[in-house]
Amino acid sequence: MEKVSALDKPTFYQIRVTGHLDNAWVDWFEELNIFNQHDGDAILSGSVQDQTALHAILTRIYNLGLTLISVNRVPQYDGE
Repeated sequence: MEKVSALDKPTFYQIRVTGHLDNAWVDWFEELNIFNQHDGDAILSGSVQDQTALHAILTRIYNLGLTLISVNRVPQYDGE
């Protein structure tokens, strides 16, 4: 039986970027929720299907000129 890696199943992530994101950004990150923080940053959070989807989100952040601060996997949301 093939073992499924944690990287190949849906995983909950929190991705922090510099600057607040208004409602116009929802279409760019439809699979994620956007939470603007008091410190001026924004957190994109939600379940990401697999590593390929995560890379697509990170590429989108780069292509939009957003400054990436951190990417954190949240274990309690993916069954650990």
